[in-house]
Amino acid sequence: MTRSSFMLDEALATYVRDHSAPMDPIAQGLIDETALLPMAGMQVAPEQGTFLKLLVQLTGAASVLEIGTFTGFSALCMARGLPEGGRLVACDVSVEWTSIGRRYWEEAGVAGRIDLRIGPALDTLAAMPADTAFDLVFLDADKPGYPEYFEAVADRVRHGGLLIADNVLRHGRVIDGDSASESMQAVREFNDAVAADERFEVVLLAAFDGLTFARRLPV
Repeated sequence: MTRSSFMLDEALATYVRDHSAPMDPIAQGLIDETALLPMAGMQVAPEQGTFLKLLVQLTGAASVLEIGTFTGFSALCMARGLPEGGRLVACDVSVEWTSIGRRYWEEAGVAGRIDLRIGPALDTLAAMPADTAFDLVFLDADKPGYPEYFEAVADRVRHGGLLIADNVLRHGRVIDGDSASESMQAVREFNDAVAADERFEVVLLAAFDGLTFARRLPV
């Protein structure tokens, strides 16, 4: 089943997609192949992919960092939104999952814009030069790691740049006091830390599974 926003039933999700830009055969092929996997729910919804592409275009982002690539649909969408010479650094730990995306990136002609780095994202970030900064960062990785990822990327978002974090409402359970899993506690910690960080102007939107937008304030 194709993933949709957690608050939408299938009829409304279909309506949303019918009134959004359609997926081209390459993107749809990647969606369909991913849908066959047991963990298919990790992929962003089709309309979220289009939204990410539009955000890259609207912000003029030329350097993008993605933490958590899975089978590469969101990377495909954002790479398509990059300007000439733009670059997306995609971080993931799975060769198996990202190899699916690689085929579609090649077919779409955007593989040259995507720098895939396999390994723990914190190690990848630590190995970058200290002055490496990004126009846009998309965080959609393992939820227990969210607080550490935020600490690692906060100063790598350029002034005026944008940090986007997915799944910050956890299907609405983030306010459920009985939900005490490691993932839930980490997301709560992340949400609290971002909201309190004076380096950023923040809004949490009840879209998809909850999206945090944090704009790093200009100097």
